[in-house]
Amino acid sequence: MKLIAIFLLAYLLGSIPSGVWVGKLFFNKDLREFGSKSSGTTNTFRVLGRQAGTAVLIMDILKGTLATCLPMIFGLNINPLWVGLAAILGHTFPIFANFKGGKAVATSAGMLLGFSPLFFIWSSSIFIITLMITSMVSLTSMISAVLITLSTIILPFVWPTILPEFNLSLTLFAFGITIFIFMRHRENIKRIKAGTENRVPFGLNKRQ
Repeated sequence: MKLIAIFLLAYLLGSIPSGVWVGKLFFNKDLREFGSKSSGTTNTFRVLGRQAGTAVLIMDILKGTLATCLPMIFGLNINPLWVGLAAILGHTFPIFANFKGGKAVATSAGMLLGFSPLFFIWSSSIFIITLMITSMVSLTSMISAVLITLSTIILPFVWPTILPEFNLSLTLFAFGITIFIFMRHRENIKRIKAGTENRVPFGLNKRQ
């Protein structure tokens, strides 16, 4: 019973529609009616600005982190990645926002933070460097997901300080989330191919 409650709590944490609530509470705007129509971090930055975007980014990361830490908090012997996955599903299909959520990138990062802070720093570095090169959050998210998955295999052998040992569960989760992220970015992929994808105002290929 406690196990079911933990998964339900993780899903409900993930379901907190940070962008929607921040938009409605402080800007009287529903993010789902503007920009890409997504309630995630990127659209929050685009529609509501840097401060709101930063706040939503932190909230979305912490949802994944707290959910992943629930087994430790309640003393349950279960792989925390499974519980973090429940939060990711909650973020993507939130019960509090008609099951229309974000694309799971920030909450997935939060899951990594709860699982391994050092690996989270490594993964964040990959994301930031890639974003500075591409200037596109969508493309960065997909490339980073692939590189992070590869890192779960390579790092234990070349840099064990960051990831001490190969963890098959972590690799499988990373692979699954990568596929999920690509699926959630189908429309972005079409715009990237057409050369019409939104760019951020910084980086090597920044918006002019």
